[in-house]
Amino acid sequence: MLVTSTTIALSETPSLALSEENRLFLEAWRTIDRAYVDKTFNGQSWFRYRENALRNEPMNTHLAIRKMLATLDDPFTRFLEPEKFNSLRSGTQGALTGVGLSIGYPTASDGSSAGLVVISSMPGGPANRAGILSGDVILAIDDTSTESMGIYDAAERLQGPEGSPVELTVRSGAEIRHLALTREKVSLNPVKSRLCVVPGPGKSSPRIGYIKLTSFNQNASGAVREAIDTLRSNSVNAFVLDLRDNSGGLFPEGIEIAKIWLDKGVIVYICDSRGVRDIYDTDGTDALAASEPLAVLVNKGTASASEILAGALKDNKRAVLFGEPTYGKGKIQSVFQLSDGSGLAVTVARYETPAHTDIDKVGVIPDHPLPKTFPKDEDGFCGCLQDSASTCNMNGGQLFAR
Repeated sequence: MLVTSTTIALSETPSLALSEENRLFLEAWRTIDRAYVDKTFNGQSWFRYRENALRNEPMNTHLAIRKMLATLDDPFTRFLEPEKFNSLRSGTQGALTGVGLSIGYPTASDGSSAGLVVISSMPGGPANRAGILSGDVILAIDDTSTESMGIYDAAERLQGPEGSPVELTVRSGAEIRHLALTREKVSLNPVKSRLCVVPGPGKSSPRIGYIKLTSFNQNASGAVREAIDTLRSNSVNAFVLDLRDNSGGLFPEGIEIAKIWLDKGVIVYICDSRGVRDIYDTDGTDALAASEPLAVLVNKGTASASEILAGALKDNKRAVLFGEPTYGKGKIQSVFQLSDGSGLAVTVARYETPAHTDIDKVGVIPDHPLPKTFPKDEDGFCGCLQDSASTCNMNGGQLFAR
């Protein structure tokens, strides 16, 4: 899964007086002109670039488009061949064939610029079973170094036919491992939930509804609502929303899930180079669980749409956040389909949390840390709650304090 917040739109078709190659190039140019977040276009005249390219560039159109995008010096704005465009859409619609990894560019805190960093490893997927975890560094894919490899090139290499092999060189701390994995069809069922009953006197035992949200595909908000309804029918007293290792996905789904938990308030500010240009908020019309105590669990694998959701719940004082600072992807991409079936992923905005915090390369800072031994799945979580000596009951159960 790519670390993007994605929408699909059809670009306007240019004048038919031009050659097919020129028309596609101008279609891509217009898309960037209208949608790109930085209206200085990395300090260049965008109109002059168009004129020079049409006069001087040989119209191998896809190559010309890639060269044009490279001038923006933005790794998240990129060209998608038709098959890559379809693959990206499939990743937001429910299934992928690969090893179950979400990857990102390293930051200064990673201590090294070489390789690509694992944001999250999908539970039960091939990479997760091999012991690859958030924070590990992918040094090579099938003996090809990732030192100068883009994340989308890497994502394409990680995907492939079901049952096909792929070899990874992975650095975990000081240890370097060579792993042979087999690609699988990874179902992106975005929600797992569980009712956890905490031992207590009489009929007053707390009943905690645990919801683990693993991605923001097109099924996510509906699946969260269904989980809440099921847990509510079992008389839960509080909820825990686990966003650890959720690398994001569809921006609109993040907004819809925030509305489920909030009775009112700003969810996110969308900003461009001139400041705030749009505000997403809620009046409570779509709220489903706006009153029960809520704890949200985050880690460095919590990215993109997950950070928008976590920031909204924290800044509106709807939830208490536990864990570690999140990944820090504060930009939003939209995907535009071009007329030949290819596409453009374009950085269209940056965002700020309701408290006007820019989390890019910083992340959302939680209210409290979690012990390293804290469980990561629903079974472990429920078992942890039922053990009075466990990390789930630290400080007299502060995890569930309002």
